[in-house]
Amino acid sequence: MESNEAERRSLAERLMRHGYSVTAVDTAGSALECYHDADLVLLDVDLSDLDGIEVCRAIRDTSAVPIIILTARESVLDRVLGLRSGADDYITKPYGSRELIARIQAVLRRFIPDRCVTPVPAAAEPIRHGPLSIDVDARRVELAGDLVKTTRKEFDLLLLLASNPGKVIERSAITEEVWDGTLSSRTVDTHINSLRKKLGASEWIVTVRGIGFRFIGHRYGAQHA
Repeated sequence: MESNEAERRSLAERLMRHGYSVTAVDTAGSALECYHDADLVLLDVDLSDLDGIEVCRAIRDTSAVPIIILTARESVLDRVLGLRSGADDYITKPYGSRELIARIQAVLRRFIPDRCVTPVPAAAEPIRHGPLSIDVDARRVELAGDLVKTTRKEFDLLLLLASNPGKVIERSAITEEVWDGTLSSRTVDTHINSLRKKLGASEWIVTVRGIGFRFIGHRYGAQHA
């Protein structure tokens, strides 16, 4: 449950890449309607219609479903309030995918001991931008119907960028998401250049000097479809 659309979409994509089935909502009302079918709830406390702490209490009053709070509130008092409201863990932003997945797995092991740590991947609709199609489940990239062969990291990098069209993705976020934070800046540039060549044009991925990269394939694809 995340009120910011870009963050909500990015979080959902991260979780799906790790094999989780995700239902993403942006309001407390929607969350209170659908949490009953969830194995775990990720809860942002800064919601538009109701404070997340109250949502946490409401869920805990009727359910034992695991709850992890994700928030920018980092004071000791906020942590205490979150945990006392019934949360099973409390993570402050910004956080890395590695930490988030590790905490999710730890919480699930406590509540569902016999659950497989690596869940079966959920089906996902291909991501399309003009002639470009990215099949998440099959890990297959096609351009105008032709297969584009990518390495594992190239696919993960392209998926991250294409899942956030028009948004500047910082180098630090790329290294965290795709390489778990352990690589040189030169490696990112090498993979970006390789993707540009394989996609047949540099316009798909634009460099934002000193910050990172922006995927503008939708606009480019619309012009060249």
